Amino acid sequence: MKRLKYLASALAVASAMTSVSYAAGGTAHNWYVKRENGEPVCPPEMSFIEDHDCRFIDTVAASSGDRVVYLTFDAGYENGNVAKVLDTLKEENVPGAFFILENLAKREPDLLKRMTDEGHTVCNHTAKHRDMTTCGDFPEFRAELEKMENEYERATGKTLSKYYRPPEGRFSEENLCFADQLGYKTVLWSFAYADWDNDRQPDPKTSREKIVSSVCPGAVLLLHPMSETNAEILGDVIRTLKREGYRFGTLDELFGDEKA
Repeated sequence: MKRLKYLASALAVASAMTSVSYAAGGTAHNWYVKRENGEPVCPPEMSFIEDHDCRFIDTVAASSGDRVVYLTFDAGYENGNVAKVLDTLKEENVPGAFFILENLAKREPDLLKRMTDEGHTVCNHTAKHRDMTTCGDFPEFRAELEKMENEYERATGKTLSKYYRPPEGRFSEENLCFADQLGYKTVLWSFAYADWDNDRQPDPKTSREKIVSSVCPGAVLLLHPMSETNAEILGDVIRTLKREGYRFGTLDELFGDEKA
């Protein structure tokens, strides 16, 4: 049941709808990426993200041609594929960032410990994968993120990283203000595709080509590690990008908190 609820809410990731309704504290937007000359750019109606601690691409790398790419994963549950993804990252010696829900913290504490022990960044995707634009005020927004923090600390004894990804990529400017106040940095993406439903998995060869062809300097990739296709092709994707001269960065680098 938890998996089905997660899949239902994840379907909105691919939506290109924007400004379609009003959040409790402002216009609600569904994040998507425009492309100009093949490069990902922020849609004009969401240009306000530049006024907040929010990233969807490494702008410094994009402008300089620095071939760095960021692997991020939205993980709501484990079905055997998350562990396979971790195996691949370890074999290839590359870092990833995992945005998790409380279900994973409660059911798979050893998996979360492995993420941190193997050098990955574990981040906040909210406790329940709720639409955060429905939060009526700051305390309600804060409670959802703090619940995830507490579940992670209870499971691992560690502190959750201060990186946040809004479920479904749905947010308002007020949400970004709230995240800023909590010391969170909001991570969106420059590439995502329909990979989340294991009953309708995309073709591995087509998916590999789609991912690799969409990468550009500074790209932030969003993948679901529960995907059977992603677990199968991730190693090949990483090796291909390495051959093309790419390296894999951390979120600290994305936000300028560490040097490459």
